[in-house]
Amino acid sequence: MMHKDDLILISVDDHIAEPADMFEAHVPQRYKDRAPRVILEPDGVQQWYYGDLRGRNMGLNAVAGKPREMYNIDASSYDEMRPGCFNVDDRVRDMNAGGQLAGLNFPNWTGFSGQVLNQGPDRDLNLIMIKAYNDWHVDEWCGAYPGRFIPCGILPLFDVEEAAKEIRRLAGKGCHAVTFSENPEALNMPSIHTDHWYPLFKAASENNTVLCTHIGSSSRAPMFSADAPPSVNMTGSSLMSAYTVLELMWARFWADFPDLRFSLTEGDIGWIPYFLWRAEHVQNRHSGWTKATFPEGYSGPSDVFNKHVYTCFISDKVGPHVLDWLNTDMVCWESDYPHSDSNWPFAPEDVLETLGHLDDDLINKLTHENAMRAYSFDPFQHIPREQATAGHLRAQATDVDVVTHVGREASQRDLDAWARMTQFAANQSATADADISGRADKLGETV
Repeated sequence: MMHKDDLILISVDDHIAEPADMFEAHVPQRYKDRAPRVILEPDGVQQWYYGDLRGRNMGLNAVAGKPREMYNIDASSYDEMRPGCFNVDDRVRDMNAGGQLAGLNFPNWTGFSGQVLNQGPDRDLNLIMIKAYNDWHVDEWCGAYPGRFIPCGILPLFDVEEAAKEIRRLAGKGCHAVTFSENPEALNMPSIHTDHWYPLFKAASENNTVLCTHIGSSSRAPMFSADAPPSVNMTGSSLMSAYTVLELMWARFWADFPDLRFSLTEGDIGWIPYFLWRAEHVQNRHSGWTKATFPEGYSGPSDVFNKHVYTCFISDKVGPHVLDWLNTDMVCWESDYPHSDSNWPFAPEDVLETLGHLDDDLINKLTHENAMRAYSFDPFQHIPREQATAGHLRAQATDVDVVTHVGREASQRDLDAWARMTQFAANQSATADADISGRADKLGETV
């Protein structure tokens, strides 16, 4: 039976609360005055801005080590976070203290698919800043500790040809993961059911690059009541991944891109088997009129999912009991540090509570082997396997205080911030829906 000290943990979903000086070494001199910056607002919050665009700074994105009474919604200042949220040296020490060997780190303030940097009014400048972000992330953050980070880039999704070029450039730097929106149409871009994205899909396929669809990467929230209690949205966060699963299963591009891979991030897995069953039921019952077809060698929609879509879980206690419905080569573990769902610093204990009924070979697949294969990542080129275990890493960090002693207690200010954010998401959805409706009306006029 696996012992917690023998686990090797590679997370496919962590985050960086990016440091304020991240662009300094990576933006050409003539553009430095237009680079994203951190501004101290009148209420004392340090807030990222790109021009007039406000960054996505939510306090829940940086709560590692805090008691739940100090989980804040409103943006946090750097002095209200533990340094591991934004300092790479402290991050590695925190990883050691939590028994975690490596992690794939998603962006925070830019939005999980780089929405803010994509939405600037000057596309040439957007591209410069996106490349600068990627160079900082790959060369400076991940490069500081080889073998400890799986690099993940963001793309200029506003220009599919430039996005394809950036995939190739990043692959040349050893980066085989990029963010992609869980629903591009919600960001006023073409849907995945058009051939618009084919150049990007081709580049990803040819460079063994995974397209990562993180929940929230469409700037759209599930369609709950506008005044629903906050716990409703927190409970239903995985619903956005459910939408993505359904669209990917029935997508028509798989015959053209048999090597293309997507990942679902932060959505857990326990809910997936029902939708696999439902999709097969729809195919059996409704294919006479839906006319859905699949590439040669595919048995149906669930086969598409299990061959092309990676999934992950944190503390999901349901998912490991329904793995017979899933391709276990495509399931990974995540920590989600420093977000509020993370099990840091108790991942080894939680992993065994979650997976302890499985055999050691399967535990190893889920905790690190699948992630290594998916993202072309081999930490053992830099770190001997015997030094990669949770027990060994924790022994190197006995001086790390895993309790975060800075911050403030949650208050009405955080509930007010939640109301503003949910209204923002509702407005984004309404704007996108109006745009889609307008396009449909125009189409109707031409038919």
